[in-house]
Amino acid sequence: MTTQATAAPAAAGRATRANAVAWLQEYGVYSAVAGLLLFNAFFTEHFLTVDNLRTQLIQVAPIVIVALGMALVIGTEGVDLSVGSAMALAAALLPLYLGYGLVPALVVALLAGAVVGAINGTLVSVVGLQPIVATLALFVGGRGLALVMADGQLKQIVNPDLLALGTNSFLGVPLVVLIAGVLAGAVAFLVHRTTFGRQVVAIGGNRKAAGLAGLPVKRVLTGVYVLCGMLAALAGVLATARLTASDPSSLGTLMELSAITAVVVGGTPLSGGSIRVLGTVAGALLMQLLRATLVKHDLPDSTAQIAQAAIIVAAVYVARERRSR
Repeated sequence: MTTQATAAPAAAGRATRANAVAWLQEYGVYSAVAGLLLFNAFFTEHFLTVDNLRTQLIQVAPIVIVALGMALVIGTEGVDLSVGSAMALAAALLPLYLGYGLVPALVVALLAGAVVGAINGTLVSVVGLQPIVATLALFVGGRGLALVMADGQLKQIVNPDLLALGTNSFLGVPLVVLIAGVLAGAVAFLVHRTTFGRQVVAIGGNRKAAGLAGLPVKRVLTGVYVLCGMLAALAGVLATARLTASDPSSLGTLMELSAITAVVVGGTPLSGGSIRVLGTVAGALLMQLLRATLVKHDLPDSTAQIAQAAIIVAAVYVARERRSR
């Protein structure tokens, strides 16, 4: 009787903890965003103004776009460290082809991202390299190639059509924000409503079992990295348009870390088998709002980095706890 009486509260405690962990992974990032906005509404002057919120959305849009591709890759239990280099390559190619018009320049930039992704995907799916090793090669070599293409120099962008992508709005919504929102919806549809999306999740859950079930593992993995590279290249184009200059030496620097952070904080496990698109968007927004909040309160950027590191550790811990159950 004593054993049963002791076991019942212990089991109830474990169930409560499991429910709390599940709730945190499901809704924690959204609650954190809401809490941060509420904090700023009371304690940060002029934070919730239209102009400031517009600025925050514009700044986070390229991160969201890259993070969407990263979420697909992480969903397969992979990672892509070369997204920043893909951004730099796209930026370096733009000035070289803008003389032929905006559309040819965009096509070339996106093709460059696709090539980067195809190389990464081939190294992972065909050669069998670990994703972190395969993408590390282009993390270093891709930016070096971009610098060679740009002669190591920053180049001003004067093409009005390209600059319009970074400055214009549609129905009051900045184009970069609108593009990021449309892409988030497209990726969500891809993951939840298409055969390809279901294959991505299945491969991330158990690659060997997916192969035995007849799924085209190599083709799907390569396709995921191609999509990630193209999304990174598009983010590089939009960032270049907003900055009015092509600067491969700095554009996209540490973007891979920002994207991974957004994905992990958004609830997508590093172990693969699940992709949370809306959570990824919320994770990117949370990191952006956190940084902006600390800046508004005159705290150094190092404090923001420490806070972000703590959030990442907490997110990974919650994901691990839920998976272990």
